[in-house]
Amino acid sequence: MPQFARHAFLHGAIAIVPLSVAVAPWGLLAGSMAIEANLSALQGQGLSAIVFAGAAQLVAIGMLKGGANLASILLTTLLLTSQHLLYGLSMRPVLSPLPLRWRLGLGFLLTDEFFALTSRYDQQQFNRWYALGVGLTFYVAWNLFTLVGIIVGQNIPHLDQLGLDFSIVATFVALITPLVRNLPTVVCVAVSLFTSVLFTHWHWETALVAAGLLGMGAGFVCQKLAGGRS
Repeated sequence: MPQFARHAFLHGAIAIVPLSVAVAPWGLLAGSMAIEANLSALQGQGLSAIVFAGAAQLVAIGMLKGGANLASILLTTLLLTSQHLLYGLSMRPVLSPLPLRWRLGLGFLLTDEFFALTSRYDQQQFNRWYALGVGLTFYVAWNLFTLVGIIVGQNIPHLDQLGLDFSIVATFVALITPLVRNLPTVVCVAVSLFTSVLFTHWHWETALVAAGLLGMGAGFVCQKLAGGRS
């Protein structure tokens, strides 16, 4: 790896550390819930290694525990992760010129945290090695926290009753706050807050995703009407 690439990779790895630590309770919860759903340690770890989507993993595990069929689980997780379609469309201008292996790799590593740290760069400023450092470091951290959750879950039952899911809200607040710099973003946040109140009777993961999608849609419309790119 050339020196400039190594420097950019390390820069990205360091930038994502605070967010990686912030989702530690979430990862612990994902690992412990997998054990409580009677998944093996390998199956629980495989969810984090292959699916790599916190809310989708927690919902899928809960549905498995409740005896839901595969089609219901796939449909629900598809809806829960549908915001990634908007992320991908937003980042298409900077990712499309890259070779296929880079597009596939960074596409797999695309998370809310990844998007928050890389979406602010345009095609001239975007550095694929920085993005790889962000995504790969977060991926490794998520899997490590899941592993700890699996180990703890085998010894401490009902870890999900300790309120660890507070980290989900805290993480999203940390992601959004630095990005509120223009009118489309303000509209996005305002619509998300308003709709999340309307959806309080829903399960929290579903309400969070629904509010986020509506907020991003409103922000996108506002951005197009303003005639600029945030």
